[in-house]
Amino acid sequence: MTDVDLEGFRDHVRRGAVIEGGSAQHAFLHRTGQDALQVLAELNTGYRTPEEVRALLARLTGRPVDESVTLFPPFFCEFGKNLTLGRDVFINMGCTFQDAGGITIGDGTLIGHGSTVVTLNHATDPARRADMLPAPVVIGRKVWLGAGVTIVPGVTIGDGAIVGAGAVVTKAVPADAIVAGVPARLIRTTGFGASEA
Repeated sequence: MTDVDLEGFRDHVRRGAVIEGGSAQHAFLHRTGQDALQVLAELNTGYRTPEEVRALLARLTGRPVDESVTLFPPFFCEFGKNLTLGRDVFINMGCTFQDAGGITIGDGTLIGHGSTVVTLNHATDPARRADMLPAPVVIGRKVWLGAGVTIVPGVTIGDGAIVGAGAVVTKAVPADAIVAGVPARLIRTTGFGASEA
């Protein structure tokens, strides 16, 4: 089994290549997941100041976290190293991010409590069910996700969009759209241009 490093893993999933069960990429995902669990155990047990939370997020992601970012624990994440947070991002309590396939959250975005963002699917064939199919999620600037939103792999949410509480987002959301429901569907537009603000 060939050893994999972080950049090699990120390149693998960026190409949308399958993470085969038992492969070097699969082993790397699980090893890195243990690091994430260690950081999250520290984050989610006891009170942490906003500065301590950001420092732990920086350890989790392996990237600097801007001082404008706010996260209210508990927070759950299985990988951590493929999560990119913009400036002025707010993440409320109880969110779960499966970021191995890549999650990018734009500046000024608000994530409601209990929301889940998923970036990996499993193979349909039961004989290959351990295989994972990565697809990144991109959440634009000034997006508002209501409480309990679920976003499935491969979805992009445009700047300024609003996703209603409890929605399951299965396809791209245009900029400045309001979507809700299961699956999420267009309700109307916000009437504002996020790109203009």
